[in-house]
Amino acid sequence: MADALLELTGLHANIGQYHILHGVDLQVPRGELTVLLGRNGAGKSTTLRTIMGLTQVSRGQVRFNGEDITGEATPRVARRGVAFVPEDMGIFQLLTVRENMELAAASGPMDPARLDWVQQLFPPLKRFWDKPAGNLSGGQKQMLAIARAIIEPRELLLVDEPTKGLAPSIINDLRDAFRELKEREATILLVEQNFNFARALGQSVAVMDDGRIVHTGRMAALAEDEALQQQLLGLSLGAHQ
Repeated sequence: MADALLELTGLHANIGQYHILHGVDLQVPRGELTVLLGRNGAGKSTTLRTIMGLTQVSRGQVRFNGEDITGEATPRVARRGVAFVPEDMGIFQLLTVRENMELAAASGPMDPARLDWVQQLFPPLKRFWDKPAGNLSGGQKQMLAIARAIIEPRELLLVDEPTKGLAPSIINDLRDAFRELKEREATILLVEQNFNFARALGQSVAVMDDGRIVHTGRMAALAEDEALQQQLLGLSLGAHQ
């Protein structure tokens, strides 16, 4: 892939005694939303954490913007312009929404125009601006987690299962927000279990199984091939169609 912003080559990673990633090969095209699909336990979250330097690479390579970042410390990866929204959202429950956002703006005060755009993407954040983040609903906390990741321009956004446990109306709001991010040509690697959500947003797709990438291609092709969906994803994701 000529213009891959992120490239994983032969990536292996362990968590304690468990060998989780078994030679992951993945390319994330610049300016596209790539969805990483797979059954529970396939290694999707570990892949994101390994990119961010939160899980140690035992073998293989991570390249970002053409540079080898394998094993770099998490703060340094973040300074390169990579933002991570973990499955547990990673917000500070006792701080206000405002304080959470101010901490995320690492390079200085928040840009007013960009803050206005983020608040338009996620209106509840403006409504609860001076309230503790722990008082937000699950969907609102997810909005805050994503807002923190994009309050400054990022080269790459890694998002782990943003729709997990959320009501359909909130999922629709998140889908609209991701569509707007796509229109701004953001590069996003999205781990997701909700196949309807994934196929509505994804341009490229990769499927993991047992710590390996077993399929890559265009999301439109996978969305049209029910037999391939069943083969790769099984009933656990097929039920969302």
